[in-house]
Amino acid sequence: MSERRLMCILAHPDDESLATGGILAKYAAEGVATYLVCATRGERGWHGDPASYPGPAALGHIREAELRAAAKMLRLREVHLLGYSDGELDQAPAPEVIGALVSHLRRVRPQVVVTFDPLGYYGHPDHIAISQHTTAALVAAAAPDHPSTLPPHSVAKLYYIAASEQAVAAYQAALGDLVMRVDGVERRAAGWRSWALTTSVDTSAYWRRVWSAVACHRTQLPGYDALRQLPPAHHRALWGTQTFYRAMSLVNGGRDLEEDLFCGLPEPAQMRSAA
Repeated sequence: MSERRLMCILAHPDDESLATGGILAKYAAEGVATYLVCATRGERGWHGDPASYPGPAALGHIREAELRAAAKMLRLREVHLLGYSDGELDQAPAPEVIGALVSHLRRVRPQVVVTFDPLGYYGHPDHIAISQHTTAALVAAAAPDHPSTLPPHSVAKLYYIAASEQAVAAYQAALGDLVMRVDGVERRAAGWRSWALTTSVDTSAYWRRVWSAVACHRTQLPGYDALRQLPPAHHRALWGTQTFYRAMSLVNGGRDLEEDLFCGLPEPAQMRSAA
């Protein structure tokens, strides 16, 4: 393999910008091939006047267009939507979702995969489901007996999005309380303790590009005008650092805080010579 490849596997349009926009912009600018698999079209994510809701099919088309505009801003190489129903991903047949992800993992063959953490950032069932399915798909993609026409592929590193307590506070100051009710229980974002984080990536050079990608998702930003008026320092706080939990690595470990998702992997020149 002669290039570095990063795949984000997420649940909804706007996850790629809000949750991983910094790393996608940074690594694309550095020549890494960046890919996105998005499980749904977010067709139930309406934050405007309920009477103006265009319906799931129409909103799904709108949000897909917003996603593709954001992906162009972030310079993604490829976007693929799985087409599952927004809000029902945890009800989809697990072997089916995992099989679809295995196909993409074996086709693209990324060294690094990023998805949501097991708590889904703020308890969103779709986020939790895609975290579980992605983790299982990495195991299945490496198994020679998995029913797929493509050859097995072992992902070297799996990361969970792990927003720090400070990042959650900055998000909520700008976007409002991250909370939802599921099965009668209130779920909300808490943030990861600093000692639990394994990786912190400086994306401050790309915060303007990330904000431009976030702004593509106008249906999801009822407070867009307020966000647009934020001072640069607040935007840098929102988009200038991204933190992760290294859930699996075949190449490194330990307590030292990483500054690069590809830490421990060979440089592309070494990869070419090895190939």
